[in-house]
Amino acid sequence: MQFHLDGFRPGDPAIAHAPESNAAKSDAVDVLIVGCGPAGLTLAAQLAAFPDITTMIVESKDGPLQLGQADGIACRTMEMFEAFGFSERVKKESYWVNEVAFWKPDAADPSRIVRSGRVQDVEDGLSEMPHVILNQARVHDFLLETMWHAPLRLEPRYARRFVGIDMEQSSATHPVIARLERLDPEHQGEIETVRARYVIGCDGARSNVRQAIGRALTGDSANQAWGVMDVLAVTDFPDIRLKAAIHSANDGSVLVIPREGGYLVRLYIELDKLAEGERVASKAITAEHLVAAAQRIFRPYTLDVKEIAWWSVYEIGQRLCDRFDNAPDDSTHPSVFIAGDACHTHSPKAGQGMNVSMQDGFNLGWKLAAVLRGQSSPAILHTYSDERRALAKELIDFDRAFAKMFSARPKESGTRDGDGIDPAEFQKYFVKQGRFTAGTAVHYAPSLISAAPLHQQLAAGFVVGMRFHSAPVIRLADAKPLHLGHVAKADGRWRLFLFADDKAPDDASSRLRALCEWLAQSDASPLRAYTPVEADIDSVIDVRAVFQQGHRDLAFDALPPLLRPRKGCLKLIDYEKAFCPDLKNGPDIFDARGIDRANGCIVVLRPDQYVAHVLPLDARDHLAAFFGGFMLRRG
Repeated sequence: MQFHLDGFRPGDPAIAHAPESNAAKSDAVDVLIVGCGPAGLTLAAQLAAFPDITTMIVESKDGPLQLGQADGIACRTMEMFEAFGFSERVKKESYWVNEVAFWKPDAADPSRIVRSGRVQDVEDGLSEMPHVILNQARVHDFLLETMWHAPLRLEPRYARRFVGIDMEQSSATHPVIARLERLDPEHQGEIETVRARYVIGCDGARSNVRQAIGRALTGDSANQAWGVMDVLAVTDFPDIRLKAAIHSANDGSVLVIPREGGYLVRLYIELDKLAEGERVASKAITAEHLVAAAQRIFRPYTLDVKEIAWWSVYEIGQRLCDRFDNAPDDSTHPSVFIAGDACHTHSPKAGQGMNVSMQDGFNLGWKLAAVLRGQSSPAILHTYSDERRALAKELIDFDRAFAKMFSARPKESGTRDGDGIDPAEFQKYFVKQGRFTAGTAVHYAPSLISAAPLHQQLAAGFVVGMRFHSAPVIRLADAKPLHLGHVAKADGRWRLFLFADDKAPDDASSRLRALCEWLAQSDASPLRAYTPVEADIDSVIDVRAVFQQGHRDLAFDALPPLLRPRKGCLKLIDYEKAFCPDLKNGPDIFDARGIDRANGCIVVLRPDQYVAHVLPLDARDHLAAFFGGFMLRRG
């Protein structure tokens, strides 16, 4: 963490300086976010970093969430939490999913279950972050705190229900007029009007914003009822503190998810099949029904439920919108968006709902900020629906297959039972899909902001269109070991990671040095073209370099001036731009990520941590052309 750039300031450095702003008071805003779920709060936390953007977030409930339904936090989401600054707090408080146990009917006595396998939950090297479990309400707490500590000091306006919008095309600045009904007792029924440049509906599966723009969730139901409950229980089941998938012979299935705190456990419990058109609400299922069903599935083990913290029943279904915005086609720039459950729904057992929703917010947030701050063309806003809908479609296809396998009756290995599932095959499928459930398999297609992988061989481990796969490095100036990906904070900046060729940085033939000089001095450089004259050189595009030499073999003052820039009102030197391999805490990053040692390369990173381009160090025209496709030159 860097602070004191513009002078010494005591106190908590996580609480940013707050310039004068009327964002929380104005009824004409840049962005109106409807809904304080995972998608809305992530989007708000991103936008709160920009005090020059007026943002409002509203919620129909009367206060923050106290007990959430979602709990699984994927590795990729933890990487995002690191960008927002609270991953360590989540690690400390959460349950870590380290291994998964699989249980099946005992062949000698099918009325009993036996363990059939046990596997590592996340493959080695997939991420530096763990897969964890934490109550959704705590995740909301961290995001709310991030919003309040950000320069905008953003807080939700509660007890306000979105009831409709009007489009005023004649307004060049605030074309969307939103109507909000007050639900608080003092102002019950009053209608507030908010004019906005952009409105984002993060208001759940029954989204009023989605209905207002004429979009609909379409899909199907598996006609399968499930129950879920968080319990404090006494049991002799040996894997109660492991994630466990249990298939019984005739009583259904249970997914065991241990919770944070050492005692609480969540149980997803298969219930009866629903008839065609039947709704789970008509079954009059009680908490006692869920407990009894779980006890049958756990046999011969006992389950004595002492307290139920929360429970619910639901139907498995997968539904998706055709677009995630109000644009009729790609020729019209959107002004209203939907995110999270408002545009895609699926079953909760794969633990993807909250994760995908938050990634929706992260994907959209930096794009809105770039457009509103005059850095990028509004054309980039189309990539939100294109990228996130394709991912949601993949998720729904996976969820449909996973839910079907989980609900299928178990069969013995080698038998020809068309309706059953071999437990060994289910375990194999779980392992195979590990990267998808970890959130690291997302691969965006080429677009305005994601180039074709023409030079992928220069950095095979940094796949264009996929998230930046971090690796250990040592910071040159202070010999601090850290993860390279952790320098990519949620601050809206693009990043150029320059991986050096085999020459020393002060060698006259160094390609990296020549590139740094061009970036700093040429009028064709993206840094000079898109950075405001009065701003720090890294305020729009942040350049970092990784050298092949050991950190004790390089002198800081031998670096190109671009890698030791003077910044802020005091023109202080930034010492955190250069890194070297860390051989103590992992393999050499050049070897681990397949970097071409002879030639080096440029890895272009989007503000949401996805690799946008890989280029040779001397591909200056291509680098300029890439940014020229969507960035707007400084005024």
